[in-house]
Amino acid sequence: MGEHLTPTAIAHESLVQATTNQNAWIEIDLAAAAGNVRSLKQAMGGSELIAVVKANAYGAGAAALAPALEQAGVARFAVVWPHEGYMLRQAGVALPILVLGHAFPADAVPAVRSRLTLTCHSLELGEAISRAAANAGVTAKVHVKVDTGLHRFGLELDAAVALAEELRNLPHIEVEGLTTHMANADEADDSFADEQHRIFRLAAQRLPWIPYRHTANSATALRREELRYSGVRVGLALHGVIPPNTGGPVVAPILSLRARVARVTAVEPGEGVSYGLTWRATAPSRVALIPVGYADGWRRGLGNEGSVLIHGKRCPMVGRVCMDQFLVDVTSLEGVAEGDVATLIGSDGNNSISASDVALAAGTISWDVLASLQARLPRFYHRAGAVEALAPPMW
Repeated sequence: MGEHLTPTAIAHESLVQATTNQNAWIEIDLAAAAGNVRSLKQAMGGSELIAVVKANAYGAGAAALAPALEQAGVARFAVVWPHEGYMLRQAGVALPILVLGHAFPADAVPAVRSRLTLTCHSLELGEAISRAAANAGVTAKVHVKVDTGLHRFGLELDAAVALAEELRNLPHIEVEGLTTHMANADEADDSFADEQHRIFRLAAQRLPWIPYRHTANSATALRREELRYSGVRVGLALHGVIPPNTGGPVVAPILSLRARVARVTAVEPGEGVSYGLTWRATAPSRVALIPVGYADGWRRGLGNEGSVLIHGKRCPMVGRVCMDQFLVDVTSLEGVAEGDVATLIGSDGNNSISASDVALAAGTISWDVLASLQARLPRFYHRAGAVEALAPPMW
């Protein structure tokens, strides 16, 4: 969050024009994002689509993506920390914004001022929200979270019910929502959700006056219709990545990561490359330098494991990933030269590399791959290749 947009500096340029002099960049396809909203809304039936744009919209850049999602028809937004909500308001978002994570009593005044809906976990926080709302002459909405077995954030059943009843009696507060979060939503065996749902239903039965209920992230929403309730919190699926062990509607990846080859050099048999010389050529070879590194969020563990696309062909990464760059073997690919485009995530010709592919090579998950992409990488927002906005690099 917090990237500064320059919506007019390169408006109407094509991606090719706008990225000609970029070493590395991210492309965000706003048309694909809008299409994903339509597909997911249809799949969710009558449940509202809550767009989760925490962690800078999973690396996509919340300041530009959130307004596009708002225009596409999501019902509300969710973030984890209050400051993420403030940034959304600064970006011009008008829809309700739900803060899913912890807040301090000191957050009450700016949260009320920014019309954020806090998840209230204590009477102390509730009283602070009540005072802030009274001083502002408004009624502040809050949600209460039931810890149904994840043991992360929220309150166990009896404590959650008791807090909701206490908050109900405070002036200038509306307890709008009741929520929980599934522990194994994308696991092959997600049966623990049955026990969590049992506890959540008990809370809902004891608090029938709370109108809005939400329990499901992308995987749960797609796999378990009975857990959709009033709204579903969709993050990864909005980005066009379906969670593991999950089926769903057709969605398109919205994020591509590309770079331009910075150098091509010959490596003789027995010579090594990059720190530690962990890869050595067994025959006369050529390697290309890609100016992206772990400081950009490109996992160090991808060294000797990952790959990129150049001229539509898959080229293996060789040697360790450095802070700012890494190397790929282009021996079998003729004509690779400085300035050629390498695709780290995305499509090139008939081939593609997904965030899930990168995650598999790095030994992690696609959420981690996307959310790790740093603000040093400029982000170009486009529809059908026509750039609408730029989030320039931040150092």
